Amino acid sequence: MQAIDALLRRRSAKTLTEPAPDEGALELLLACASRAPDHGRLRPWRFIVIRGAARARLGELMADQLRRKQPAAGAEALQRERQKPLRAPLIVTVAAVCDGAAKVPAIEQTLAAGAAAQNMMLAAAALGFGAMWKTGDAAYDDAVKAALGLESRDAIVGFLYIGTVPADGLPPPVPGQWQDRVTYW
Repeated sequence: MQAIDALLRRRSAKTLTEPAPDEGALELLLACASRAPDHGRLRPWRFIVIRGAARARLGELMADQLRRKQPAAGAEALQRERQKPLRAPLIVTVAAVCDGAAKVPAIEQTLAAGAAAQNMMLAAAALGFGAMWKTGDAAYDDAVKAALGLESRDAIVGFLYIGTVPADGLPPPVPGQWQDRVTYW
């Protein structure tokens, strides 16, 4: 797939199934992510690979986070949180671990991690996989971060859900609407 085609055709999947990328494909996705623009060559991105039974553990973390934030949350809402990580066979959590002593501002380091996530999304599409980029309240929760081996000052840029797109799983492409977002100065 040509780069321009990948950019123009990329869209988030609604659902994802097995198979997930195998070890070789996953290594390629991570290598592509690591080629993101990076002011100061700080490599602020961190990738946490979650698959198999670890997805259910992430679901429990998400349900616990909801319970802490909304103590009155019902069983149905908690179960929805538990099920979120099961919507794809592979999740890569992309985080920004910023170096506060660096001359590069933290926002630029966080944006570099976001660019790494986008590279991974495009690489997944180029390899024939689907992907969804999600955050939600769990991405900003200190207990979730700690369970994933991150510090509270670190930023979870996104949970990237990756897998195979069922035949009816991709929404039709929406024409790129960019004209009303551009100003010439």
